Amino acid sequence: MRHKVAGRKLGRPSGHRRAMFRGLVTDLLGYEKITTTEAKAKEVRGLAEKMITLGKKGGLHSRRQALSFIIDKKVTDKVFTDLAPRYAERPGGYTRITKLGPRLGDGAPMVRLELVA
Repeated sequence: MRHKVAGRKLGRPSGHRRAMFRGLVTDLLGYEKITTTEAKAKEVRGLAEKMITLGKKGGLHSRRQALSFIIDKKVTDKVFTDLAPRYAERPGGYTRITKLGPRLGDGAPMVRLELVA
């Protein structure tokens, strides 16, 4: 029984899953939109919003926490200098998921995960 066990395993070991999430969050914050499967997008959404919230807090500790998760230092700088002021008045909900339909190869439901304007 999996009562009260949160999160999706996505058929990957924990290290691979964490690395994949770090890469997806870095790309989302860098390019501001990515196309991925629905399950991955739903998992990545909360992590990306947490990084933006760290950017809004500012401070050295928040920056180091973000740097420990985001792979690219330039993307971390973007979060703290561009994205944090953009969402300063917004209390959350920085991302949007738009369904695109099934993937041609295997029929997996695809979505576009993007930062709201």
